Amino acid sequence: MKIITSRAFAGIGASLIALACQSAFAQSSVTLYGVADVSVRYLTNANANNDGKLFMTNGAITNSRIGFKGSEDLGGGLKAIFQLESGVELENGQYSDSARAFNRAAFVGLSSRYGTLTLGRQKTPLFDMLGDTYDPLTVGNYFENAWLPVALGAGLYADNAVKYNGTFAGLTLGAMYSFGTNYTATGAGGFSGQVPGHLGAGNMYGFTASYALGALAIGGGYQQNSDNANNKQKIWNANVVYTIGQAKLYAGYLHSTDDTGFVDSILQQRGLVSGTDILKGSGRRDDGPFAGITYQVTPALLLTGAFYYDHMKNAAIGGGATGSGNRYTGVALAEYALSKRTEVYGTVDFNKVTGAAEVELPGRSNQTGVSLGLRTIF
Repeated sequence: MKIITSRAFAGIGASLIALACQSAFAQSSVTLYGVADVSVRYLTNANANNDGKLFMTNGAITNSRIGFKGSEDLGGGLKAIFQLESGVELENGQYSDSARAFNRAAFVGLSSRYGTLTLGRQKTPLFDMLGDTYDPLTVGNYFENAWLPVALGAGLYADNAVKYNGTFAGLTLGAMYSFGTNYTATGAGGFSGQVPGHLGAGNMYGFTASYALGALAIGGGYQQNSDNANNKQKIWNANVVYTIGQAKLYAGYLHSTDDTGFVDSILQQRGLVSGTDILKGSGRRDDGPFAGITYQVTPALLLTGAFYYDHMKNAAIGGGATGSGNRYTGVALAEYALSKRTEVYGTVDFNKVTGAAEVELPGRSNQTGVSLGLRTIF
């Protein structure tokens, strides 16, 4: 019979503790990740004097960011997750949002086979659906071309948000409630936190549903934002994507009615700055169909064409007046992969505005952009 001494027992105990720690570490992970995307861009009619502008700017494909994400296996298929992500401007090294350390994501949550529940600052379900599947430009292009989902989606991020996402076979469901969509917002067109005694003021909620069946994917959703005075912006969205060989065909529709002044404040580039020119309760209405196509020419070369349109009514045009107008945007994009993580790209885009939409460009009623860029993912 072998007697285990206290020293041997201590050694066995230390070994067991080490094995337990290794097992615990094996069930947890933290990942540093990011995207470095920058381009050189030429833009016509870039100011009120209609001067052209050559400059370096954040990239057109996905925009630069750096982040941390992690998970811990809690057993029984349940995981704790977190994510912290900040946008970065490569041309000058600044954060994309000086008011927040992590403007793109800051949340913690639980994930299981029944879905994922997260709490914090995060993308809205509308952003998820458009960016992941239904927008041909993935909602990441220059603002000159991404104005439609950005404005009609109320910025596409929300503070103080509780979010659910679940996928069951081909069906993906998303839902969110925010106690206050933007803690930094002040002045006209801003959203902030809820007001004591007024549960509906300052909040946001939305939901989406998307279904994929073979080559066809369809989706839609609704989002409502309320400012502190309980004025509301309501957004409806419907989309379809169909895959034919190496091509994908996109079609979608965004509809917004806005009494908050948010859309006017986001889209204006001249004539409307603040105060009385940004009208609350005006009943601004935007109807925005869009369409596009992507074609994988070779494993390395991807071509994209996209078209966006907005017909607006009751849009602020200055001096307290409103009017109707139209905006048209066309984009051509070519991406060439140098590796699985790095690509070069070129894009040409054109914007045209009429009527009330003329306040949305800084100079003439049209604007053309040409860009060359480089992106790497890590």
